[in-house]
Amino acid sequence: MGERSEPVFAAPFVSSVMKIEPQWIDYNGHLNVAYYNVLFDRAVDEVYELIGLGPAYLERHKHSTMVVEAHVRYLRELKLEDPVRATVQLLGYDAKRIHLFEELRHATGNWVSATSESMTLGVDMTAKKVAPFHDSVLRLLKRMQAAHAVLPRPDGAGRSVRMPDKR
Repeated sequence: MGERSEPVFAAPFVSSVMKIEPQWIDYNGHLNVAYYNVLFDRAVDEVYELIGLGPAYLERHKHSTMVVEAHVRYLRELKLEDPVRATVQLLGYDAKRIHLFEELRHATGNWVSATSESMTLGVDMTAKKVAPFHDSVLRLLKRMQAAHAVLPRPDGAGRSVRMPDKR
């Protein structure tokens, strides 16, 4: 048997098309805010498979990841019939952290509905503490970072939530 081929990293990564589920629609007739995070998470799961952080990583190494901070901006409402994709850009990483920026886009209109910026930690699930990623993951993160280095910094990256200045 041959070795598994290395993944090719698109810049940015583009998820598969995702469908909004009927129970996710709130009483306002659009996607409830909680489910934007579900869609972002599903896109990250696709990226994690590419870089070796999927369920097999947990099974093999007893390590996983946990999001410790996220900032979501809701820019345009989504409705039940709207197909969506997420783009994922790697902004940075180190031995224990991954910094991502995502855009949730209408799959056919390509307009941005929401963005999410997150910080994720590598975690030893046995010890329940932060731990470095295995070398195989770091090698693939390095390749992904090189592919994403050509991208401009996303609009909205690094923002914080605050009241506007009173003038």
